[in-house]
Amino acid sequence: MIDLHTHTTCSDGTDRPRDLVNKAIVQGLEVLGISDHDTTSGWEEATQTLRGSLKLALGAEISCLTTDGVSVHMLGMLFDPNHEEMQQVLEETRDGRLPRMRKIIEKMRAEGMDISIEDVEKAMPVGATMGRPHLADALVAKKIVKSRDEAFIDLLHNDSRFYVSHAAPTPVEAIALIRRAGGVAVIAHPFASHRGQILKPDDFADLVAAGLNGIEVDHRDQNPDERAMLRVIAQELDLVVTGSSDYHGTGKMNLLAENHTSREQWQKLESQADARRVVNA
Repeated sequence: MIDLHTHTTCSDGTDRPRDLVNKAIVQGLEVLGISDHDTTSGWEEATQTLRGSLKLALGAEISCLTTDGVSVHMLGMLFDPNHEEMQQVLEETRDGRLPRMRKIIEKMRAEGMDISIEDVEKAMPVGATMGRPHLADALVAKKIVKSRDEAFIDLLHNDSRFYVSHAAPTPVEAIALIRRAGGVAVIAHPFASHRGQILKPDDFADLVAAGLNGIEVDHRDQNPDERAMLRVIAQELDLVVTGSSDYHGTGKMNLLAENHTSREQWQKLESQADARRVVNA
């Protein structure tokens, strides 16, 4: 099994990188992709833990905004971790998360919710990239909601009155950056309509022109019709089709490798990086 999209405590997952690697080994995965939000900080620990036949496809999930304000996530995999421009963009995107969080909290407090930035920081693992899931955890701790899922369904989705946009590259800029850094770009869950605004089929032409390599088709947040439409788009544009869990540990219901990528599609994707960067034990 090949699962190319997972998260650790370095962003909004609940498993340390070493624990996620251990789970992947126990579960018999062939390739594990670790793609924390806007950071590569978990790569070293994951690599040090690697053993046996498991391989790592290391990357990052880059937060993007289209020119008309649609939130998009771009999976960059197999890029050079020492690429200065990539690390600078990831750092700038992370730096924008704190003021964004303060604005969301300000909106919530205006409606009488007893929540603070200190509550969010208390809910974060050491070294994690701040995100809405940590706010959800803080809301759970304050008994404002019962679970992360309830927080996102009721309060934190992209169409919520509490939503605040963030400074981020456009999807086209992110793809071009990933390719300059030698990696491959896969757009994550582009038709996950329950998250809020989504891309339209016509939007993919510009992404392909920028160098898009693949589409995450099989994902629990995309229904059968959405997956079927994405398969047609991928076939027409000669893009790799991936399936992934988007595993977050106990932070989401998603199970490791509940969706996965075929070996044939993975080999096609991996061959499009500018160097062989899959990590072996």
